[in-house]
Amino acid sequence: MINRRDFIKQTGLAVSAASFGLAGFNSPKAKDYKMGLQLFTIRAPMAEDPKLALKTIAGFGYQDTETYGYDGEKQEFYGMPATDFKKVLEDNSLVSTSGHYDFIKYFNGSSEDLMRYTDQSIVGAHALNQKYITWPWLDPESRSIEKFKILADKLNLIGERVNKAGLGFAYHNHDFEFIDHNGEIGYDIILQNTDPELVKLQIDLYWVAHSSPLSAHELFMKAPGRFVMWHIKDMDKVSRDYTEMGNGSIDYTKILPAASLSGMEYYYIEQGGNFAQNPIQSVKESATYFKKNLINLFA
Repeated sequence: MINRRDFIKQTGLAVSAASFGLAGFNSPKAKDYKMGLQLFTIRAPMAEDPKLALKTIAGFGYQDTETYGYDGEKQEFYGMPATDFKKVLEDNSLVSTSGHYDFIKYFNGSSEDLMRYTDQSIVGAHALNQKYITWPWLDPESRSIEKFKILADKLNLIGERVNKAGLGFAYHNHDFEFIDHNGEIGYDIILQNTDPELVKLQIDLYWVAHSSPLSAHELFMKAPGRFVMWHIKDMDKVSRDYTEMGNGSIDYTKILPAASLSGMEYYYIEQGGNFAQNPIQSVKESATYFKKNLINLFA
């Protein structure tokens, strides 16, 4: 009798949602989700005055945050000791459930350096009471099929370490994971060669709509329950660049009801650039649109 991990690898994850029995997924009810923001969206305001930036977004209705740019050596977020940053979050009734950590800096280095940074990240995540540590990026030199195979091994290694520390670990996609390399696709390698118990997925729905040969729903069907976090952002109808929620072409009314199928636990609104006026105004407009039109569609 093969175990779940072997079964998933042998079948290439091409299984239906029914095969897993979706009733087993303990996803929160829609009312339990907190509206999140990936703080990279407001990176300029965060660099200028992080306390004011966080107070401002809390006023727009954001309740959850995803961090970026953690200094592992100093154990600092945005120039503040982790405990001080957590206090700023608490003062504004905010939480942080995930962080984007800079693993790519150690991708081509030694395993010892990678594990040392992993341990530093665990300290930072625990200090903020985050639930997930997320690998967010691959530099252009690390996007070959050979590199994706190396990445899968490293993700398993980190995932095991992070899980033992009582945290979850996830990989975040962009567009380059969906490039076809003579019949091989990086995202498939990640899906098929990482342990689904150790390595979860943070799906960037903009990049899926922009570059994936499969729809978000088709990806959810390949690995139901594994997409524990979502990045939600819209795509300009002409340039296909980022845009404010509601201004673009992505039909979230067809995606949000699949939250339970995907296994979503947390979501973060994001806009990487192309702001109509400035990042603060953009996150305000996105929050207003999302609360009015989309937030009740999660199922």
